[in-house]
Amino acid sequence: MKPIVLCYPKCGTCQKAEKWLKANSIEYTYRPIKEENPTIAELTEWLYKSGLPIAKFFNTSGLLYKEHNMKDKVKSLPTNELLEILAQNGLMVKRPILLSADKVLVGFKEEDWKALLQK
Repeated sequence: MKPIVLCYPKCGTCQKAEKWLKANSIEYTYRPIKEENPTIAELTEWLYKSGLPIAKFFNTSGLLYKEHNMKDKVKSLPTNELLEILAQNGLMVKRPILLSADKVLVGFKEEDWKALLQK
């Protein structure tokens, strides 16, 4: 399976991740996160495959996160409600998200991407 990368073109971290992928000749499928919001089912699967708490899936530096006072909600709302919020707007989701056959990485940490993609 070719890895899938969910990105937002104006996101600096996404740009850095794509530049790294191209520099390392790694083929991938690009998915625009704003136009193709992740579904609740996808997010649920990714949450499991990533091993991360749901709070790590939120774009904490985004305007939407701040406007909706998500800092407090992430700590108090049940997971199913948080998944609904993430599925409503792709810009609420931290990016880039790297999907491989068995693992999901959230955000771009070069050493993690290298370990997963350059086996």
